[in-house]
Amino acid sequence: MSCIFCDIISGKSPAEIIYEDDKVVSFLDVKPIHFGHILVVPKGHYVDFLDIPEDNLLSLIHATRIVAGAIMKGLKPDGYNIFSNNGVAAGQSVFHFHMHITPRYFNDEIKFMLNLKNYKETEMKKFADRIRQEIQ
Repeated sequence: MSCIFCDIISGKSPAEIIYEDDKVVSFLDVKPIHFGHILVVPKGHYVDFLDIPEDNLLSLIHATRIVAGAIMKGLKPDGYNIFSNNGVAAGQSVFHFHMHITPRYFNDEIKFMLNLKNYKETEMKKFADRIRQEIQ
């Protein structure tokens, strides 16, 4: 199965590389939310956040911090978002785990359209119990 991020990592596909170390590579997104939108990708092929080994995840978070700092210094945006889409329902389109870092600007007209919910009476505890049960 072909993976564009694996092709970029191996040098088979071109990319504007921003940062690279032994476990991570970051490059400009070809379809950016804003110019300077960067993807941070582990060099190993992992499908999503739950698939990536912890040591690789730590390297990825470290690289994300370095690149976010470079965006802030180099582009001087008003802020930035860091996010990851995991699964089709969450908007993942390339199934090689990656983090997005995108510069943000006041009045950039990007809105996250949320339909916030309210728990009914004991629902909050029920949801918390179901999740806690999987941790313990």
